[in-house]
Amino acid sequence: MSGTTPVSTAADPVDVVHVVGGEVDDGPRTGHGRPGAAFTAPALDLDRLVWPRTRPGPAFGVPVAEIVDLLVATGEALRDDREGLLAEALERMAGVSTLPAEVLERAYDVLWRSFRRAHLYAQIDQELGGADVLDGWREVRLPENRTAAVRAFPPRLVHVIAGNAPGVAAMSVVRGALTKGVNLLKLPSNDLFTATAILRTMAAVAPGHPVVRSFSAVYWRGGDESVESVLFRPQFFDKLVAWGGEPTIRGALRYVGPGFELVSFDPKTSISLIGREAFASTGTLARAAEAGAADATFFNQQACVASRFQFVEGSWADADRYAALLCERLGVAREFSSAGGPGVAAELREEIDVLRALAPEYRVWGGYDGRGLVIRSPEPVDFHPDGKTVNVVPVGALSEAVAHAGVATQTVGVYPDARKAELRDALACAGVQRVVSLGGAGGMPPGLSHDGFYPLHRLVRWVNDE
Repeated sequence: MSGTTPVSTAADPVDVVHVVGGEVDDGPRTGHGRPGAAFTAPALDLDRLVWPRTRPGPAFGVPVAEIVDLLVATGEALRDDREGLLAEALERMAGVSTLPAEVLERAYDVLWRSFRRAHLYAQIDQELGGADVLDGWREVRLPENRTAAVRAFPPRLVHVIAGNAPGVAAMSVVRGALTKGVNLLKLPSNDLFTATAILRTMAAVAPGHPVVRSFSAVYWRGGDESVESVLFRPQFFDKLVAWGGEPTIRGALRYVGPGFELVSFDPKTSISLIGREAFASTGTLARAAEAGAADATFFNQQACVASRFQFVEGSWADADRYAALLCERLGVAREFSSAGGPGVAAELREEIDVLRALAPEYRVWGGYDGRGLVIRSPEPVDFHPDGKTVNVVPVGALSEAVAHAGVATQTVGVYPDARKAELRDALACAGVQRVVSLGGAGGMPPGLSHDGFYPLHRLVRWVNDE
């Protein structure tokens, strides 16, 4: 099999590490990227990235309890950064990530949380009903006094991971390890270092362990047919686990066919619904605006859970009061956001400049410097708010806002909590996957569904003994 073609790049490229079968690849390097953002990575040997079906994966027979122990130990090593691998990755991330260094540092500081024992078992127990179905065959009773057995068999997975938040790499490693399969992670161009830092840390904890040997993480340019047409085949892998925007998902669909399934974490947007109760006092309004800002700025609005449209139950004047206070709170640093951020893109500035001239029907607070901008409009704007930009829309009742939710809406934050019950069925019918208390969009509790399905349940291969 062939690898990637060398590309000439600018001077001083960053060196990207590959992990193949749990070991660092020291092979000859090739160039990637563009001037000013060049990097080198080991040339791909595609034969080393696949596991033939003639033999089981290294971890197929490892008990879940042993895997959990290894992941917990890996989390502790990540927390202490014993090998200095996270510090090295963080330093190199500055050249490829659009997130500020302070946000990346805080995100790296909490990567270990994904490896906590209680969180791991929450996924196993809630998504699969227990470890027994991973470790062996679970007997089930059928009608007519029949019995059968089922097993969540270890899969062979290609992960095309997203780079908008370092936690995606940690989540992918945890899910791949818990399902006992073999895993090939494609490194995204905006996060070339997190996944390999995690895998190298795991290898330092338990050199040569079957789970360690079950992972590879390498870079190739997304859509490169010379790589993907070879790897994305059912004789090598069962499923393609794809994160990312519409081009990534549509590109992945080209290879889906019998025996090769797509598990897609589709591109999503999120919204917020603020009830009239927010205007009961200055205190309630301040709490609602702070919660709305926290949801809007998660990873500086790069994550799917980040709110971009916020519907306010009340008059235009009410919406303006909320919008003004929201704009102030957008410029506050939080655990996973910075006070400032990348400036608003030029094409969006042109759209917003037009709206500024349409007062009082439209009102705009804030500037284009990335500290936060709010647009109040009678209907949702027809462009995608970005760069810590939020569109506030007044509605007569929160139920009216449901019409603006759809299958591309991932998370809906609601204020106050008591209003969720009256809205959640309608939101689910519209296609929404997640209803949360306003301010709680960031992070997903382990063991719950993700994008409308249980990931571990989807990743394994279910096999019957009848």
